[in-house]
Amino acid sequence: MQSSDLKKLKIAVVGAGYGGAAAAKALSLLGADVAVYEQAARIREVGAGIGLRPSTVNRFREWGIFDEIAKVSSPSEYFEILTATGEPIMKEAWPADGEQAHTHLIHRGDFIEALLGVLPEGMVRLGHRLESIQDLGDRSVLTFAGGEKVEADLVVGADGIKSVVRKELFSDKEPVFSGEHAYRAVISVDDTHGMVTDDNLRMYVGKGTKIYLLPLRHRDQVSFDITALCADSTWNPPNTKDDMLATVEGFDARLVAITRDLDMDVVNIRAVYDIDPIDTWHSDSVVLVGDAAHSMLHHQGQGANSAIEDAGALADALRAADTVPQALARYQATRKPVTDKLQAVSRQGWSAEEIESVFPGQKAAATAAPQE
Repeated sequence: MQSSDLKKLKIAVVGAGYGGAAAAKALSLLGADVAVYEQAARIREVGAGIGLRPSTVNRFREWGIFDEIAKVSSPSEYFEILTATGEPIMKEAWPADGEQAHTHLIHRGDFIEALLGVLPEGMVRLGHRLESIQDLGDRSVLTFAGGEKVEADLVVGADGIKSVVRKELFSDKEPVFSGEHAYRAVISVDDTHGMVTDDNLRMYVGKGTKIYLLPLRHRDQVSFDITALCADSTWNPPNTKDDMLATVEGFDARLVAITRDLDMDVVNIRAVYDIDPIDTWHSDSVVLVGDAAHSMLHHQGQGANSAIEDAGALADALRAADTVPQALARYQATRKPVTDKLQAVSRQGWSAEEIESVFPGQKAAATAAPQE
């Protein structure tokens, strides 16, 4: 689209998470009139650490915000998978993207704060819970709790796994329970019993359980994540220290000790969900990004990265196409094949057999704990 046409676009982004904030940044750089509507009264990202892949980091460079991300992250050279008791299974450098070879490890809260911090003041409007959306073809109307209505030439649905935009216009399928719980906490490096000495991600796999140690060395902290089998599908399930300790039985004694020492008041516990791939992400004036379009399990660490890539691809498509509908079709054609595959591989998890399928020729050590 011509620059003059892009500057006439009124864009409403629903949701101020990773996908929404990134889309707002990328689209505002086109010159469009962008507003972000977030249901929360304040932004508070809980959980733990994530890895921003080289291709994602290159988007930040393109948008001129790399320095803000670099200030609150640590560059990592590789990731490693080990058995429950620490025998090596595989070790691999992060996939490079051009000259960018490092993945940047970052706390979720720092990440969303950095993204929102590079948006113009007043662009994000808190306390706006979307109740309905009316697609009028060349434009759409949003209705928020309290009755406020907003009309926009383009609506970007970035409202997460429970997306109202997706449910009203594209798919009423409910999120899918993975049969797992995730226990997440951020702890001091000093509390890791010497297990963290560099800036590289390590994952330990045992029977039905995966433990992630993700260094946040710029904070002198570590993101500690246990993902374990559990039949309770409650979104925010109650759990005890004994429940957690049962999931790490047979693991390296240091990992057990870290678990035993956790303050349960700072442990975030949730059931793990994703969604099935949906056929269509867009109409002529509405489009989905991030978890709203393709929520995936965290086993590949690609949820936030995919949201950032969506934002970049959407901006690229608007710049290249002649019209908004053409741009949205181009965006889906670019991103959906990629995220369909990521959703599928993320559901595989990390058993010995699954590691072999993802990393051919690198089989789990014979001493590995039995897998489920």
